[in-house]
Amino acid sequence: MSEDKKVIFSGMQPSGLITLGNYLGALNNWTKLQDEYNCLYCVVDLHAITVRQDPAKLRKASRDVLIQYIAAGIDPEKSILYYQSHVPQHAELSWILNCYTYMGELGRMTQFKEKSQKHTDNINAGLFTYPVLMASDILLYQTDLVPVGEDQRQHLEITRDIAGRFNAVYGDVFKIPEAYIGKAGARVMALQEPSKKMSKSDENKNNTIALLDEPSVIMNKFKKAVTDSENEVRFSEDKPGVSNLLSIYCAVTGKTLQQAEAEFANCGYGSFKTSVGEAVVSKLEPFQKKVAELEKNKDYIEKVVKEGSEKASYLAAKTLRKVHKKIGFIPR
Repeated sequence: MSEDKKVIFSGMQPSGLITLGNYLGALNNWTKLQDEYNCLYCVVDLHAITVRQDPAKLRKASRDVLIQYIAAGIDPEKSILYYQSHVPQHAELSWILNCYTYMGELGRMTQFKEKSQKHTDNINAGLFTYPVLMASDILLYQTDLVPVGEDQRQHLEITRDIAGRFNAVYGDVFKIPEAYIGKAGARVMALQEPSKKMSKSDENKNNTIALLDEPSVIMNKFKKAVTDSENEVRFSEDKPGVSNLLSIYCAVTGKTLQQAEAEFANCGYGSFKTSVGEAVVSKLEPFQKKVAELEKNKDYIEKVVKEGSEKASYLAAKTLRKVHKKIGFIPR
């Protein structure tokens, strides 16, 4: 890693399929950061087990996410790609930082409240201390910047609080990370319920476009997408379904809203939705082709995983040695 570049850390859970929303809102932007920053992109499989997982499905999902990172344009020669569980320093630092985090802070986290309501039969300690592991992910690499959406800002704030508290006791150990505010990615909403974000954990599969959906499936989902009764294609707050489709169309074609509205000015909703679907299919075609190629190249994927884990472990160990010394552990 270049010492004159700032460090960016981010990751995705291997739970559910990566959606068009994930791609346009985050993943597509990650690929643009590689030349300017030292980037670490992690598959956060430790976070995934706060909810019960099928072991075989988790292994496959973790591999699929890593492959999709690469297919989307993240270059293992420029960025560090790895599985969180392959770098044990994440879990070790998390335990240490648990001892510098207050119960009240964790109890206020909105994600804990939401997941506790959703998984009432499995409100486990890991779900409660999830933000501490997330803080460890970030602080291990002396991260400067973290790309965050609105739903992750609270996690970054508690990370900053934990790091500041630790530094106040032991000196300048952790870099205090800032939010990375780049060019806003497209905010993609659910196709059937355009008042909420497209989510990979959504149980209604017609709400989401997965990056690996077959073209016929993608077209069918767009044809079923909710619009309204006006049959007028324009961007407006009182037309959430149509506005969402316009946003998606502009994101995948590079056109402005004004250009898109002009293009569909005399167009019915049926042909409009077909055009949006075709544009998405065209955008995802090279990505899906690359995924198919990578899935056949097991040796290459194993090499990426091995080298990425080694690089991440080297950086993580440097921080953890510093932490051990500060808190009084005997050197290994």
